[in-house]
Amino acid sequence: MTLPDITYTLRTASPAKTRAEAVVVGIGQGAKDVEVPAGAEDVKAAYGRRWRGMLATLGVSGKAGEVTRLPAGDEIGAQLLVLVGLGPRSSSGQGADGTYSTDAVRRAAGAAARSVPNATSVAVSLPADTPDLVRAVTEGYLLGGYTYTTYKSGAAKSEGNGPSDVAILSAIARRTDAITAFEEAQILAQAVAGTREWVNVPPADLTPPAFADAIAHVAGLVEGVEATVYDEEQLAELGCGGILAVGMGSAAAPRLVELTYSPEDARGHIALVGKGITFDSGGLTIKPGSSMSTMKSDMAGAAAVAQATFAIARLGLPVKVSAFVPMAENMVSGSSYRPGDVVTHYGGTTVEVSNMDAEGRMVLADALVRATEVSPDLIIDVATLTGHMVMALGDRVSGVLGSEDVVDRVLAAADVAGEQMWPMPIPEWMDERIRSSKVADLNQHDWIRWGGGLYAAAFLREFTGGLPWAHLDIAGPSFNSGGASGHLTPGGTGVAVATLVDYVREMATDQ
Repeated sequence: MTLPDITYTLRTASPAKTRAEAVVVGIGQGAKDVEVPAGAEDVKAAYGRRWRGMLATLGVSGKAGEVTRLPAGDEIGAQLLVLVGLGPRSSSGQGADGTYSTDAVRRAAGAAARSVPNATSVAVSLPADTPDLVRAVTEGYLLGGYTYTTYKSGAAKSEGNGPSDVAILSAIARRTDAITAFEEAQILAQAVAGTREWVNVPPADLTPPAFADAIAHVAGLVEGVEATVYDEEQLAELGCGGILAVGMGSAAAPRLVELTYSPEDARGHIALVGKGITFDSGGLTIKPGSSMSTMKSDMAGAAAVAQATFAIARLGLPVKVSAFVPMAENMVSGSSYRPGDVVTHYGGTTVEVSNMDAEGRMVLADALVRATEVSPDLIIDVATLTGHMVMALGDRVSGVLGSEDVVDRVLAAADVAGEQMWPMPIPEWMDERIRSSKVADLNQHDWIRWGGGLYAAAFLREFTGGLPWAHLDIAGPSFNSGGASGHLTPGGTGVAVATLVDYVREMATDQ
């Protein structure tokens, strides 16, 4: 199960008169006092003069992430009133008109979802007077309520199941564009949750063969998506030396999964490539023990690419998608690949390897060349690729590198999706570094401490055939080792799924 079995509806009901057990109301930080956004004024009116004093007594400030729960009394129809902080109104970006931004609303909805675990029915009254805000409330609530309980037992198994009925309240609930936003948000949230689910699976249970089977199984359930799985013998016949080299140290053989979604009215063609290292020990360049604790998440790029493809197909977007998901487990054994080895990648490029913990670029190289052969308009790869990018941008921001026009469009899509991404350069002098090998075409790694994330991107670019391309390094934001915050929950985050879908959604509108 990826999301609790909950019935969601979009309604125009009054939050003060709803008969749901709990009602969620947004509280913003006004210039002088806390404020109730449009749509929930009747709750404030129901309490009359008591409202301001009640909030002051409870210490309600309206700051983002703040949640206050109190018995509703006889003033409104619900039994429980949940006040969720929105922060201040936005003065720039998506909220330039003085409304609350979609990011603020999405985070507030996520916090609200964890604040009503014992209610059987909930009505959510957050800013939702535009289709974008309807989407933000819906996505935020669904994802904020996600929990991973597969390996729990007894009462803990049902933790986070929450209410059986959730109503999103909106003044535009009957408008076609609002209904569309509401329905599409549920599809997208399911894809993000599916990504989180795969990332959270213990690595012993999500080996490359098991991961490939899982993706192929879901593909069989999605109309219009076809899946092809290559095992280790077929990879050898193809000449995918990078995938095989990384996987040769593990008892679990590597795989390559290729997905295709080909709508008849396609207005473009995008190739997606995702890094699928199901566990990364570092190989012979072994990681410190503490650095391995989250390495089950090293396949987050592969999970994101696969789930984004499924969401694009379920949404019926008129863009052809070709997805390539190379999978391997990077382990230590007598058959592990070694420093000094020369690997011949799919397509013939030779690479001298020196760092067995720089394995992601090895599997991606084969898949990128495969992607060029289907002649897409552009390629986007997603990978938990380098610690250097985490050092540069922290653990909440993804780096984006590649062709300027594609990078710009990725950043625009990320802004719509509510995911933080930042452009990074690939300096010209990186070409000299990646060609420093004396025995092969390229050098996989050169042990210079500085600019490792840029070096990795320059290396990957060599396998893109000169096509428009962007590389998303999600090493930081792919896994949340801390507590829940907004719509992000502990463990896998599902980062990049929404950005990829919004990128393709924009492609679908291109003429």
